[in-house]
Amino acid sequence: MKDKTIVVWFSCGVASAIALQKTIEIYGKNNKIIAVNTLIKEEHEDNLRFKKDIENWLNIEIKQITSAEFPNMSIVEVFDKRKYISGVAGAPCTKYLKKQARYEFEKEINIDYHVFGFTLEEKSRHERFIKFERENVLPVLIDLKLTKFDCFDILNKLKIKRPYIYDLGFPNANCIGCVKSQSPTYWNLVRNKFPDVFKERAEQSRKIGTKLIKYKGERIFLDELPEKAKGGKIQTWECGLFCDTE
Repeated sequence: MKDKTIVVWFSCGVASAIALQKTIEIYGKNNKIIAVNTLIKEEHEDNLRFKKDIENWLNIEIKQITSAEFPNMSIVEVFDKRKYISGVAGAPCTKYLKKQARYEFEKEINIDYHVFGFTLEEKSRHERFIKFERENVLPVLIDLKLTKFDCFDILNKLKIKRPYIYDLGFPNANCIGCVKSQSPTYWNLVRNKFPDVFKERAEQSRKIGTKLIKYKGERIFLDELPEKAKGGKIQTWECGLFCDTE
């Protein structure tokens, strides 16, 4: 491959960081590599520190883009304006903050290939993405047979501190209080670590009429969730440019 423009979508997650590093390593000599991030307001503040650490490590600027309709990049604003939080149609935060920002960026630059942080265990997500979104995706981590654990291990050996949100027990660096999750375990973790966020999501979901939790086979509102309720293992929803609930 030569003289191509490859855009790596950096999500402030560990997998996307390693995807960026491997893309530069494999394709950087003969191609133009652009790293792009759509930072969401409700992500943990330490994500910005991680982004800067990765920029310093790889000696590359990670371009920040926003959605024209929602320049504040706030999921709360999206939910309020659309009167919709999550359901069978997916989560509107992905559509209006991630996808819309990408579509606008694609109009500015001719992109030959995209790279996302899809790891080996997320091969089905990659396949769904190329089926429904874009075919011109380089599955860098999948081709290298790298798992999410492998990506953590690489950063750990380099002594690059992962985003703080992982240290609190969250499986990814998404927004705090990700509305894609139906897990009682997840939401009680949010309530324990970020009570103000839990309260805000509970009030907004009640106002809009969205029952985010699935508990004992039934949908319930967040404010109905018992504080000691637990479900299965927290699902690792990776908030990239493809909403898993679609």
